Order: sequence, then C-alpha cells, then structure tokens
Amino acid sequence: MSTDSTPVPNVLVVEDEMILRMRAVDIVEDAGFNPIEAVNADQAISILESRSDISLLFTDIQMPGSIDGLMLAHAVHDRWPSIKIILVSGQVKPPDTERPANSQFFGKPLAVDQIITELQAMVGAGALTIVPGTAALPAGSVASSSRTEQELALLAENDSLRLLLEQAGVDAATLLDQAGIDAKEREAAERLQQLILGELHHRIKNTLATVSAIASQSFRAASSIEAGQKAMEGRLVALGRAHDLLMQVSWASASLTHTFSNATEPYDSKGSRRFHFNGPDLRITSGAVIALAMTFNELCTNTTKFGALSVPSGRVEIAWTIDEPKQRLNLAWTESGGPAVALPTRQSFGTRMMKSLGQQLNGQVKLAYETSGFTYSLDVPLSSIAAAA
Repeated sequence: MSTDSTPVPNVLVVEDEMILRMRAVDIVEDAGFNPIEAVNADQAISILESRSDISLLFTDIQMPGSIDGLMLAHAVHDRWPSIKIILVSGQVKPPDTERPANSQFFGKPLAVDQIITELQAMVGAGALTIVPGTAALPAGSVASSSRTEQELALLAENDSLRLLLEQAGVDAATLLDQAGIDAKEREAAERLQQLILGELHHRIKNTLATVSAIASQSFRAASSIEAGQKAMEGRLVALGRAHDLLMQVSWASASLTHTFSNATEPYDSKGSRRFHFNGPDLRITSGAVIALAMTFNELCTNTTKFGALSVPSGRVEIAWTIDEPKQRLNLAWTESGGPAVALPTRQSFGTRMMKSLGQQLNGQVKLAYETSGFTYSLDVPLSSIAAAA
C-alpha cells in the first residue's frame, strides 16, 4: 500500500460475521480509505472514545451485544455528529425517519461499486492506493469488472429467492383453505408462517452475502482463475458442511468435537488417522460452528498443500482445554512430521480469516512458523463460544 502526504481518512467497520467483515474491509480499502475493525457496538464505542480520527461509521444493523447497529448509529450521530454513517442489513430496511440524519442504507448482498461511490461522496475521493504485489491477479484473468458481474448475478438470484418465498406464502394459504382450518387457527398459522418465512429470508440473504464475500476474497488473492475457482469451491463446501451439521441440531447448538471432525474429514486419508483430537466436548453456538469450520478449512488446505499433511509421515494434533477459573477455551493446532516450515512472504485470505476468528470471538490468535511444524493457537472466553445450557 502507498499513500501521499494527505492523511488517509479512517472508516470504522462494525460487523460480527468474520467473512462479511473482511469483505467490508476490502470495500473500504478499494474506496481509498483505512479500515478500523470492530465486531460489535460495544467495541466500536470503545474505539471511538479512544481516538478522534474516524471519518465514517460502516455498520451492520443485526449484531449481538448491548445495542444493535441502528442504535449504535444514533449514539454515534448524537455524540460525534461529524462522523458520516453507512448502515447495511440483509434483514431489515429502516425507513428514513428511523435512521440518523445524513446516513445511507444498503441491503445485503452489498452492491460494491455503489457503496464505493457513496463512501467517496461522503468522505472524499480517498487517498489510499493498493500497490499490486504477489497477490494481484495477472492481466487478463479476473478483473474488477468481473466482480460487478458476480454481484449482479447474486442480486438476481436473491430476487428469484424472494419471489419463491412469496409464492410459498400463497401456496401455504391455499393448503390451509383446502384443509378447512377455521379462522382463528388459520390466523395463528399465518402468523407462524410469516415468522418462518421471515427467518428463512434473513438466512438466505446472509448466506448470499457470505457467498458473495467468499467469491470476491477467493478471486482477489488468486494467482489465476483456476486457483481462485478451486479456493472458492473448497470454502463453499466447508460452509455447506457446517450448515449440514447445524441442520442436524436445528441450528441450536452443536458438538465442538463433531465440528472439528466434520471439518477435517474431507482431508483425512481413510484408515490413516492423520488428525488426532484431544479435549473435552461441549455444545457451541451456531456462529462458532461456522467460524471454526471455515477456519479449519483454511488450516486443512494449507497443511495438505505446504505443511505436515503434504507428506505421508505428517500428522496434526488438535488439542484444547478449558481453564475453569478463568472460563476460557485454549486450542492448539500443531503440525509435525512434515517439511521444514518457512515464514510466508505475504498474508493470504486464509491467514486473515484465522486471525479474524479470534477477534470475532473476543479472543487472541497466534500463528507460529517453527521449523518443526506450523502451530495455530486460539484463546477465547468460554462465553463467546459455548451455547446456553
């Protein structure tokens, strides 16, 4: 990255989903600004109270914590009126009367070019430029214009899904009529139907936004179209397997051990047992299942390409403990028996995701490139990962 003598405006990005947050960070950088990351409103307020150089707030509306993104936007407007605000959501579109003055709203999946234009209009032209490096695509492979086509395709798919949901409502009403359900029962059934359809629509919109972010990130750092396509397919398969696991428990909670074994199964040679697990089981939240599954997919991809599992003698030890007095989970992914490890020359999307997981779960991540083998360590509060009893 390079800058001129003009200070680069800072944009505070608030998003609890790690992949969507990484995508928002890239959008801010592509607009020419410097992103500052937060995973919830409480963390965002803490950042704003500690510094005076934030020019714009870019926040999701649906977030865990003491207040949601819309309440955060009003708090920021009241305390720091000079800060511009962009709100995004895949579930709700607040009317103009409910948004702070001079704020803008965008639905998910995000229309990238439109948001970049709006960011630059609200803050300025932007001073940050991305210097092409080893992660840049070669000429003639995947250009920024193709990214717009991907976004348009996803938006079109979302419109189709919306129409299907509307048709589902019509079909359900017809079935109720045919069943001869009386007016009171029908009213209750219709309310339940609307709740279910609303939740389904929200999940579809979030999934589309996640798929859009995965596609953009995969091609953004790929050395070729083929490499980008392979990386994207692997990440989408990992996301699908995590969803399958959650469907088995109705999206309530899942086993930590099962999450690890489910994520590593496609990379384990049959009968060889190259992954070894050691730790107490516990039920974890759906958000933690998705985050861990996606992170383990990156770890598995890296170890089969460059690490311990790239040779027959290599193995991976996945061990975790619970510190009861401190109420924290400590996890270590340790590779051994593989080729000598060297520090990478650039930070890949997978590395960013691994680090982002710790931030999302209010913990810390450490990556150690020891000669004997790569180690990934995760230390998080138990409250950030364990499902309610």
